Amino acid sequence: MSAAAQPSLADDAAPVLSVEGLTKLYGDRIGCRDISFSLWPGEVLGIVGESGSGKSTLLRCLAGLARPSAGRIAITLEGESFDLFALDEPTRRRLMRTAWGIVHQSPRDGLRMGISAGGNVGERLIDAGSRHYGDIRAAAEDWLGRVEIDSSRIDDRPGQFSGGMQQRLQIARVLVSGPRIVFMDEPTGGLDVSVQARLLDLLRVLVRDLGIAAVIVTHDLAVARLLTDRLIVMKDGHVVEEGLTDQVLDDPHHAYTQLLTSAVLT
Repeated sequence: MSAAAQPSLADDAAPVLSVEGLTKLYGDRIGCRDISFSLWPGEVLGIVGESGSGKSTLLRCLAGLARPSAGRIAITLEGESFDLFALDEPTRRRLMRTAWGIVHQSPRDGLRMGISAGGNVGERLIDAGSRHYGDIRAAAEDWLGRVEIDSSRIDDRPGQFSGGMQQRLQIARVLVSGPRIVFMDEPTGGLDVSVQARLLDLLRVLVRDLGIAAVIVTHDLAVARLLTDRLIVMKDGHVVEEGLTDQVLDDPHHAYTQLLTSAVLT
């Protein structure tokens, strides 16, 4: 695939992502090992586990931010499957800016703090090929409204926003380009409970209405239950249990999953 080609993830008959034997090592330390699964269009996959379980390492590999030590991450582009890390660097980075997006736990990692809210949203549209200023500003206003930020704040910089507003702005920035895959790393982490609830309701509606395939890393099983269709449970870099979210949480088979769910209930 040439660097100039525009990515297309339109083949709903194939997985958006196929992961085979994914392993990431840091010297002798295991980040994640021998992980395989497929992600289908419109599906929301949750990755849960305690800190240090390997879930964030896995997410970074899936999103193209860290190169695996072994294994394959395949994406479906224009009806063909490509190894993500066999693509040239410009093509892979174009995918990261257009065909998928990353919602970081800290919105400061996903926003340009020195430019306006509208500029943050507009940058993704420019990366996707938009050039008309009026259209870009109108789309930015529309998306600010969708994430419950008043359009009068379009020229304000993110530093003038609360933490919850910054996270909603980051979501608008990611979704405005119409990605087919979104990776979310603890998207409600560090927020007050009331702000978390509002953000979760917003994410649930947007993911459902847009038909986005998503991978969400969280330590919060309530978040996983609300947002995800399927669940992967990780411990010490390995997948110890996987299945439909309600089945895993209501009838866990592995002792570690049982421990996680009982800790929530007690």
